[in-house]
Amino acid sequence: MKVAITSTGNTPGSFLDSRFGRCAYFVIYDTQSKSIEYIPNPNKDSLEGAGPASVQLVASKGVGKVVSGEFGAKVKSVFDRLQIQLIVIKDQEKTIKEILDLL
Repeated sequence: MKVAITSTGNTPGSFLDSRFGRCAYFVIYDTQSKSIEYIPNPNKDSLEGAGPASVQLVASKGVGKVVSGEFGAKVKSVFDRLQIQLIVIKDQEKTIKEILDLL
């Protein structure tokens, strides 16, 4: 299964980004192959629609779960329709490596 994690940067030492739609990067982690891909979020500076556009981006990568600090109301319903599980981690001091270790 592929998991998307919102990140402040493109290294394992980067921190969880609390914002889903406007995060700096998405980390796509494949739990089977253990591969990691860092994708810059092209929607982070959008005036509007960053959340739904980011949903389409991570959905296009085939993810089954998304980990972030929070999700807006608009994206929750879209994820529900796509049957993608949302995981909220409130600890912004968690690094990407620590989250990967939990998975």
